Amino acid sequence: MSWIILIIAGLFEVGFATCLGKAKESSGMTATYWYAGFLVCLTISMVLLVRATRELPIGTAYAVWTGIGAVGTVLVGILIFKEPADFWRIFFITTLIASIVGLKVVSH
Repeated sequence: MSWIILIIAGLFEVGFATCLGKAKESSGMTATYWYAGFLVCLTISMVLLVRATRELPIGTAYAVWTGIGAVGTVLVGILIFKEPADFWRIFFITTLIASIVGLKVVSH
């Protein structure tokens, strides 16, 4: 169950990074709503991370959480914010995913 909680926490990390990107593109009340979304996602992500670390080692949990956030944010950047998707970017995201899976496999 802790792994599922950790994955959800990582997805909310992607959510708060996405909200920051959208707020940067917005102005007025729209930007305020995106900043509010950022605070909600940040809070949920942190609470879930704390909950996951009750059973998972902090080093592993934090590395997986940031990895999910990093991979997800890069994918959001490519798909939503039209950032470049060149070979090396995809290559290193793939190695990051492999590292996250590797941490899960070797964790007790």
